[in-house]
Amino acid sequence: MLKSILGTKVGMTQIFDDRGNIVPVTVIAAGPCTVTAVLTKDKNGYTAVQLGFGDIKEKAVSKPLAGQFKKNNIAVRRYLREFRATSVDGLTVGQEIKVDVFKPGDYVDISGTSIGHGFAGAVKRHGFAGGPSTHGQSDRQRAVGSIGDQGHQHVTKGHRMPGHLGCELVTIQRLRVVTVDAEKNIMLIEGAVPGVKKGLLAIANTVKKVKAPQVKAAPDKKKAKK
Repeated sequence: MLKSILGTKVGMTQIFDDRGNIVPVTVIAAGPCTVTAVLTKDKNGYTAVQLGFGDIKEKAVSKPLAGQFKKNNIAVRRYLREFRATSVDGLTVGQEIKVDVFKPGDYVDISGTSIGHGFAGAVKRHGFAGGPSTHGQSDRQRAVGSIGDQGHQHVTKGHRMPGHLGCELVTIQRLRVVTVDAEKNIMLIEGAVPGVKKGLLAIANTVKKVKAPQVKAAPDKKKAKK
């Protein structure tokens, strides 16, 4: 089964786990998604599944794209994203993928567009310390500092400088699924995810290895007394 889905960020909140600890979670409205294309290695050179998500009017999309949906008898979707898969057996065009492909305890990788901050200086963009704030050096508090050396006589390529901050594709790996509500198409993810509210998120099964949780043994009271 394909363990990937598209969704939108609703916001953040907090819940209590079984031990009474507060767990910060992100609420995601995930799916339902429609399989709009199935790509195979023989025909396309690689194996993947294209998912469509979100409603949109047919006149708002290009005619070639609308024709693709019409050819497959699928409702027009706002977003289209591909997910690589090792196998596409059992997947057909028009099939619906819901949030119940995940269950609590699963680990996922979530990709989204980070929040844009416009043009930012080096202190905010790269975390530079800045210059001294005493002895009349007030004009150097948030300056970049030296950007070159006498040997090269030019700025080194890739030097960290002021520039545009945010609005980049960011992927956070190995996030734990806390709760899945199949009726409301909602899932709770532990921690924060990239993007603004109502921003598009691509959720897929994690590619990293997940270590089994280690349960600490209870301390021996007899040894503690000694």
